[in-house]
Formats: sequence, structure tokens, C-alpha cells
Amino acid sequence: MIATLGALGQQDLDASIDRVQSLADDYQRYSEEPVQPAFEIIASVADSQPGPTGGYSRPADPEQLRPWIEAAGEAGIYVVLDLQPGHADFLSQAEQYEDLLAEPHVGLALDPEWRMRHGAAPGERIGSVDAAEINEVSEWLAALTAEHDLPQKMLILHQFRSSMIENREDVDTSHEQLAITLHADGHGDPRTKQQTWDTLRDPRPEDTWMAWKNFYDEDSPTFSPKETFDVDPKPWFVSYQ
Repeated sequence: MIATLGALGQQDLDASIDRVQSLADDYQRYSEEPVQPAFEIIASVADSQPGPTGGYSRPADPEQLRPWIEAAGEAGIYVVLDLQPGHADFLSQAEQYEDLLAEPHVGLALDPEWRMRHGAAPGERIGSVDAAEINEVSEWLAALTAEHDLPQKMLILHQFRSSMIENREDVDTSHEQLAITLHADGHGDPRTKQQTWDTLRDPRPEDTWMAWKNFYDEDSPTFSPKETFDVDPKPWFVSYQ
């Protein structure tokens, strides 16, 4: 499953570790703070077909992901598990990965583009999620983090349209166990990407961080590490697709 997904699946596990560590080194020269390499693994994949459960999403077996989680931890790499839930809700899918999320170096990402709440199949239109559903996940993840006495975890919210997170001002950012991060997923030319960034950046819920995505094929051109860190405010998390 992993081999079909994006930049992370273009090489084997050992080569993926080398690749992300090299990319982190490229960014380190432009940062006064330590740059933390990270994997973002799509743990559940939205599907245009209902599948055996009728949920329009294919969650990976957690044991299939465990070798990547363990190898990343040994290499000092953070891991974010990304959910594309289809007709399921985010919390029910997150709970399937509780054992992995109990690891100190594993966080969570919610991708509302693939949360289909009104009967549509993924890909027919852009999905969305209400802040109340996000808050259910954050409450559960914060409690899990506290229960296991873990370091603060990332909770990433992907977004490239305002409509993808309804009532965003109501997102609960009060959990000290979580670093809630708004991930601007826009692609295109620099002007378009900056417009998306500015729209999502302000106003946004208090105590949230900002994240930036670079696309290898859809951006024209793809930002260099220096150009990425020149974005205001400097992204706290950078991903590639």
C-alpha cells in the first residue's frame, strides 16, 4: 500500500530515511532552531468505491505501518499518521491507530478534503468537517497523550479552502498536550500559494501553528528550502507531495 503513495513510497524504508534526513539538512542551513525530520504516512486512504465496509476509505492495518514507525523512531524521525476517512468520522478511524499513537514520536493529521459527510464519494467534491468533530479527536488524543505521559503531540489539520473546516473559530486549542497545526495545502504558482496561505493564516484560532506544503509536480516552480522559510510567518512544519 505504502509504495503507491507519493514521495514517501518512491523508495524503500532505508532510502526514505536517508531522503528525509537529507531534506532536513537542506532546511537546517536556513534555521536557527533544530530541524526535525518527519514522515507523514497516509494511514487510511479515501476511495471512490464503497469497498467491503461501504465506508469509501481503506484503513491500513496498524501492524503494516509498525515497521515504518519503529524504524523512524530509531532514526530520530517524527511520524504523522494522516487520515482520509471517506464516510467514517475522524475519531473512529483515529481509535484504530491508538497503539501507534501511544508512541512518543507519532502524531496525527486530519484531511477534511476526504471527509464526505453528505453521501458523496471521495473525489466527487471537496469534503469538509465541523470544528465539533475535530474537537472530539483533540480531546481523545490529548487524553491519550496524558495517560501515557507522552511529549506534546502534533495534530495537523489540512486545509486549502475555508469551507473545508466549518466553524474553524470554534476549534479547541486549549489542550497543552497538543500542538495544533493548520496545514496550507494549496498548490500552483507562488502568487496562488501565497494567497491561499494568507487566507488561511488570518484570522485563525489562537495557539495554532502554520504548516506549508510543497508539491513536486503541481507547483510552478516548487519552492526551494530558502524560499519556503522566507514565507511569513516561517512555516513550523513543511511537507512534500
